[in-house]
Amino acid sequence: MREEARQKRKARVRTRIFGTEQRPRLSVFRSAKHIYAQLVVDSTGSTILAASTLSPEIRGEIEGLKKSDAAKKVGELIGRKAAEHNIRKVVFDRNGFLYHGRIKALADGARESGLEF
Repeated sequence: MREEARQKRKARVRTRIFGTEQRPRLSVFRSAKHIYAQLVVDSTGSTILAASTLSPEIRGEIEGLKKSDAAKKVGELIGRKAAEHNIRKVVFDRNGFLYHGRIKALADGARESGLEF
């Protein structure tokens, strides 16, 4: 029931959100244990870069942190990686999840590291 509602929200939002070369889509997925973020160009269907709580760059840093603090670190990491690829502006896709908690923390971390959305 809950997953069904999320899929409905996701489909509704995805009709309006589209990632381009100039402004890729920052797609976020949240599981019970981890959080994942990736920059997607929908015109080619390709993922430019990705980061998650499983990324080796931050794996050691997030050990022992709360999940929302770990999500913020993932947001900062995706922001740094995007800056290396000269990407400043993105379209945020919360993937049907409510903009609250870990999703909001990831977005705040990405904004702090220089991404605009």
